[in-house]
Amino acid sequence: MTAHPGDVPSVFGPYLTRWTLAPDGSPFATHSSDLLPVRRSDGTPAMLKIPREAEERRGSFLMTWWRGDGAARVLAHDGDALLLERATGRLSLSAMVREGRDDEATRILCAVAARLHAPRPHPRPDLAPLDHWFRQLAPAAARYGGILAKADVLARHLLTSQRDIVPLHGDIHHDNVLDFGPRGWLAIDPKGLVGERTFDFANILRDPEDQPDFVVENVGRRSHVLAQAAGVERTRLLQWVLAFAGLSAAWILEDGMTPDLDLAVAERAAAELALP
Repeated sequence: MTAHPGDVPSVFGPYLTRWTLAPDGSPFATHSSDLLPVRRSDGTPAMLKIPREAEERRGSFLMTWWRGDGAARVLAHDGDALLLERATGRLSLSAMVREGRDDEATRILCAVAARLHAPRPHPRPDLAPLDHWFRQLAPAAARYGGILAKADVLARHLLTSQRDIVPLHGDIHHDNVLDFGPRGWLAIDPKGLVGERTFDFANILRDPEDQPDFVVENVGRRSHVLAQAAGVERTRLLQWVLAFAGLSAAWILEDGMTPDLDLAVAERAAAELALP
């Protein structure tokens, strides 16, 4: 359903005029951005995104840097707003997992990540280093202890021994890689990080979030499939999984909620690593 002009928040107005766009659906919001489906003057479907946080603005520059290779194509960008090609395919990686095709979904995610991590000849944008990304883990570990303390110890080790440094999406999961029809599977919504390549695969093992029992029960099995598909060391991958699950738990605790999924994934990763 196309939004009535009066129903479109004013934040989109200047860009609708500047880029000659017409609303083509209802506006919606994530925790960090405002979005509106639109059509360009030639009828092409697109998505207008207005970031509200620094990480999303960094991600916009990274999307532009990828130039549509492995990620949605940027149609226009002015620093405060991003106009992206819109995913119109009907397939879903989360649905694949529900249908028993988890290994296939994992391999698709890894193939997309490989394209994102590939070197480019043009200078990369300013990105956030992983040690900055992990800055909230240590205070949470000191406060809560337990598995968060184990995650913090591992994170410190990993961050000081990084290898294979590349620009990172930072939030690869089953709902951030979409079906773009003839263009195939492409990524959206990067965080704009730089660091060890293996880190970018850790989030896959704690997703899809709407299937928590499956995720927790299959950390071990999925880590074998993921490590092989991504071409990374399984032990190192599980270490990043534990570290990142701890960081995600720290964020959730800071918001006053209970991070059940992340704590369970962290414990499973620790068990796979045979940590005391």
